Amino acid sequence: MSITAQLRDSVKLPGGRAPVNGFAFESRGAAQCRALLRDGHELEVHDLHQVFAGERAPMAVFPLPWPGWDRGVHSVGPDGSFAVFSGQRAVRAVGSGGQTLWEYRHGCWGPEIGHPHTGDEQEVCRGLEHGSCRNSDDGRLVWAHVVGADAQDEAERWVVLDARDGRELAGLPLDGAASGSHHLSHPDGIHMGLCVGMGQDGILLHWARLDGERLTGWDLNGTMDRILTDVHTGHPGFLTVEHYGADLQLHALDGTVLAQREPGPAGEEDLSWDYGGGFVDADTVIAGTVGDDDPEQAVHWLLDARTLEMRETVAYPSGPVTGGVRPLGDGTWLTYDEESGRLDRWGVAGSRTPSPAG
Repeated sequence: MSITAQLRDSVKLPGGRAPVNGFAFESRGAAQCRALLRDGHELEVHDLHQVFAGERAPMAVFPLPWPGWDRGVHSVGPDGSFAVFSGQRAVRAVGSGGQTLWEYRHGCWGPEIGHPHTGDEQEVCRGLEHGSCRNSDDGRLVWAHVVGADAQDEAERWVVLDARDGRELAGLPLDGAASGSHHLSHPDGIHMGLCVGMGQDGILLHWARLDGERLTGWDLNGTMDRILTDVHTGHPGFLTVEHYGADLQLHALDGTVLAQREPGPAGEEDLSWDYGGGFVDADTVIAGTVGDDDPEQAVHWLLDARTLEMRETVAYPSGPVTGGVRPLGDGTWLTYDEESGRLDRWGVAGSRTPSPAG
């Protein structure tokens, strides 16, 4: 069976491309989703609800601290008054007026251990590796994945900084060698997730909370193959997808697997889950499958949010979609059309029609 999607909003975002996959959007529950768009040497912040209401001006604009550095996953404070940038050798907080609020120095993400630097603040070393940072939902803390500052031991670390001055409050050493990472804050306001990609070497997944001056953490790295995808206020745990899209899993916060679902109908072994997807609302998960024959063509499925049982596919009135899907947790989800450059927000219409396979 399939269910017809209803177009709720459609807009062409300022600043060019706004892919649904990746880290162009930063959500803090269903009430707040922002598009973080790089425009030249600036980061423009757009409130998604305001954009769909017709507002084209950004709510905030921050100069990029290192214009030549185009990696790292950055974060904007909940009130939009400051942004925190994950650089190659530092985490830097920048105010709405462009002023540097503080800087936390760390080792270099460049792959050559102990390589020299010229002292030029804007120097960018070779390599694609990067870290990430995330403001806590209450704006008091900054969580950051960094490289250790000790030139003799550049092991990666997970640190918690005071958002007021960048002072390190707590930290944990991490194993592995990242190619990149991203954070995801839990809606309980206490726990933070960190997903570290290591390319073909796998995925590291960590959760932690700050207990006074101590960082309490645990990992789900028995198989080193789970990508952290989404959380929702209606669930105490989180969703993951297997590194190569072999299955989706719903977890309790301690990592216990509550439900698991392989992609597509039984017998279709050439399908895999893509890396987007998540909670449409507390009762529904949306996720896309792609096939080996046409990896650009996605089929979006609605699943039960507690059992991951497949309910139906999504039929779009505009025809098949390409690329990923980004749920907002409020009963709607986003798709992005690269040809037209339009960002569409969808909900579920009332009519249901049989799918071609049905």
